[in-house]
Amino acid sequence: MIKLAFVFRSAPFGRSSCREGLDALLAASAFCHEDEIAVFFMDDGVFNLIKDQQGEQILQKDFTRAFKLLDLYEIEQRYCCQQSLQRFGEIDPIIKTAVLSREALLHKLQQAEKVMAF
Repeated sequence: MIKLAFVFRSAPFGRSSCREGLDALLAASAFCHEDEIAVFFMDDGVFNLIKDQQGEQILQKDFTRAFKLLDLYEIEQRYCCQQSLQRFGEIDPIIKTAVLSREALLHKLQQAEKVMAF
């Protein structure tokens, strides 16, 4: 059962919402069992998964490497939108995610008690 769903829909740089979302996700893991948390990447949010980003080039700290902490925190419910990936082309992901169709991803998202979007 998913109690908290974290949805990343924005690109990682230009706004602080994704960085704040990752901070909230990691903080929530201290209060919830790892099986109760799910992470979703869709639309521009799939850009958070690109390995070896260079945020320093635009004077931004590259926080996306911190998504690797999901393995350490044992947050295994990680889903990525297949249509979003197809729209933006191949990426070399920083973490493993289950790739679901948009319909399947939204169906899984509807099972969550609380949804937080970034």
